[in-house]
Amino acid sequence: MHVIETQNLSKEYTAKFSKQKVNALNDFTFKVKQGEIFGLLGPNGAGKTTLIKMLLAITFPTRGDAKLFGTDVKNYKAKTKVGYLPENHKFPSYLTGEQVLSYYGQLSGMKDDSNMTKRIDEMLGMMNLTQWRKTRIKKYSKGMMQKLGLAQSMLSDPDLIFLDEPTDGVDPIGRKEIRDILHEIKSRGKTIFLNSHLLSEVEMICDRVAILNKGDLIKEGNVDDLTKAENIFAVHTVEPIGMDIKQKVMAIDPNAGIGENEINSEAGIDKINGIIDLLRAEKIRIQTINQKTSTLEELFINVIKKDNTN
Repeated sequence: MHVIETQNLSKEYTAKFSKQKVNALNDFTFKVKQGEIFGLLGPNGAGKTTLIKMLLAITFPTRGDAKLFGTDVKNYKAKTKVGYLPENHKFPSYLTGEQVLSYYGQLSGMKDDSNMTKRIDEMLGMMNLTQWRKTRIKKYSKGMMQKLGLAQSMLSDPDLIFLDEPTDGVDPIGRKEIRDILHEIKSRGKTIFLNSHLLSEVEMICDRVAILNKGDLIKEGNVDDLTKAENIFAVHTVEPIGMDIKQKVMAIDPNAGIGENEINSEAGIDKINGIIDLLRAEKIRIQTINQKTSTLEELFINVIKKDNTN
């Protein structure tokens, strides 16, 4: 089942002073499946916030369609199963953490009864904020505010959660706690749509990602598949590779990088197999064979640079 679907979604603004047309999103088509964590990446001004606002019907498209759970996003019923943590969210500073959750729970349609009280207890416990429940949030740190915002987005037990920079201002321990929470939510079949500039965090937690640049979808796919470098392999050996064997390897792949116990080649799978056969024939034991990978950050930078030069 697809929780999010868009078809040729586009948004055009008119600049306030120049009156020129600005394309914030161009024919954006994608789908997000139930039970996955989907990451939205892009530089500032790429159209990420515009997309999220259109999916939440905060703003409306110039062209195209968007659906949540098979229902057009303009239908308010599409949002009854949705939680949302906006970037740089603000809560009334005079409220306590408990009061904030009670207030937003009622805004989301929850009844102010024992069930909501129980749910608030669960969320504060999950975020390690129980001891701060009676404290006014003006005394909360930035990390605590992020956790309270995450609790707010999950309070009504939504099936789809939009998170805009959820680990912003959170220390490494807090980020690990949030990652664990999101994995636990996913294990319940929930879907998480994540927008973050912390690409290392996205790489650790997301199943799939989409990369936006200047309103265009320029890359989409499984994180593991996207970060694999095609046909680049590293062969690690137990015994050192002597000069005579190096020369034989170079005969197979003249561009191979050869160290004392490692051979790097991007000559293709057939030549890699030829190198492996050579090593075995020479009684050189193979310890590991790995397909080289790049980080999501490296992929992101390369993809954006390439798109900007086109």
